[in-house]
Amino acid sequence: MRHGRSCQGAVGGAAVTSGDGVGALGVPGTADRAGTGEGASLVTPASPRVPAFEGSDAPVPSAVIDDPMAGPPGIPGISPAPGAPGLTGSVLRALRALVEVLPQWAVARAAVLGALALGHLVVDRTHPSTGTAAARVHQGLLAWDAGWYKAIATFGYVPLGHQAVRFFPLFPLFGRALAVLPGVSEGTALLVIANGSALVATAMLVALVRRETGDRALAVRAAWLFSLAPPAFTLVMGYAEALLAVGTIGCFLALRSPDRQPRWLWAALAAFGAALTRPLGAVLVLPIAVTLLRRWSVAGPGERGRAAVALMAPVAGVGAFLCWSWATFGDAWLPVRVQTQAGHHGGLSDPIATLIHDAAGARHHLGTALHVPWVALVVALLVVCWLRWPSEYGLFATGVVLVALTGTNLDSFERYALSAFPVVLAGAGLLVRPQVERVVLTLATAGLVGYAPLAFLGLSVP
Repeated sequence: MRHGRSCQGAVGGAAVTSGDGVGALGVPGTADRAGTGEGASLVTPASPRVPAFEGSDAPVPSAVIDDPMAGPPGIPGISPAPGAPGLTGSVLRALRALVEVLPQWAVARAAVLGALALGHLVVDRTHPSTGTAAARVHQGLLAWDAGWYKAIATFGYVPLGHQAVRFFPLFPLFGRALAVLPGVSEGTALLVIANGSALVATAMLVALVRRETGDRALAVRAAWLFSLAPPAFTLVMGYAEALLAVGTIGCFLALRSPDRQPRWLWAALAAFGAALTRPLGAVLVLPIAVTLLRRWSVAGPGERGRAAVALMAPVAGVGAFLCWSWATFGDAWLPVRVQTQAGHHGGLSDPIATLIHDAAGARHHLGTALHVPWVALVVALLVVCWLRWPSEYGLFATGVVLVALTGTNLDSFERYALSAFPVVLAGAGLLVRPQVERVVLTLATAGLVGYAPLAFLGLSVP
């Protein structure tokens, strides 16, 4: 572990012992509070600090706050009584966490709906010669891939042909299940799930940052940046990315428990769900493997068995869909072959050659031109992530970004990069000065409002 750098804590350098066995969003065994109730006490600044990054090469933060899921004090109607036990206390803590990130969530949705209204205005005033722009705008939040998810939720895969199998099944399955409610269409169900998942993922991100650093201000900045980054408009649309974020961040919460005893089975469940939502979820095998290696020498046979389950879970998530494809279409690799077609992500290619090709074509296509500076920014943030965060974060983010860069085109690169959530944490960590934070978040919001209409008008691939 390297020393000499520290994250600025929000509680004046105080640290807290581990707690009551219930933590982020009610996951058992992951509490950050000392003791069992609201009366739990903080260790004074003079006491030994709890190394939140124990077992990693990241710096030791100066504080670990009392409860990473605790919202602002005094929220009417949801503050639990002192010592709220068991499930009730867990639910109330989860509700407080969701309420705390409502401002970020609401501002992002207002911005994207405003961008959609702008798209309608452009179409109505300019009457574009091709019908593509008008069609995209009228599809609104169910345009592009969201339309495929809606069709899969409505009709299933088989009637839609081979092109549909590049979309993994958990998100449309949830949409189909919710649509059994009276008056709820498949499209509405998918939007409810996507936006609800975005709210939950943002709350989980705040909990994770607080747990790792003890820095409330950093957690809030991360929530704003995650919600307002220009590609975050896909978290408002009927896309699977928000549900994927719940799985990936949930897996990290289970791996990075306050007492440094990974909750392997919770991690396995989150990783399996993430991989069944998007194939990017399979990248979770990297941080799980690193965590297992750190624990191997001290883990008993039982823990090693649970860890093996977690390690196999993301592979099993992808494998389950491939097995279904084999049983249904007689081709287990059909989802992979369709996704690697030239018209989609494409097969493996040299990322440098792809960057040069896209830079050369920037003069002719606006969407292509936007990819190049995004790649430079994301690579720079990856370096920051490796320097300032535990290696599990850097590995996961690097894996996701490499998947995005090694296709034959950079379409949807920004959306892929947002799924590498540690990049957002790295960016938020740079916004220490309030003036810089205000400028960056203002520019991010402007980018969100400007970026979304490009997708709605068909000028950029989301």
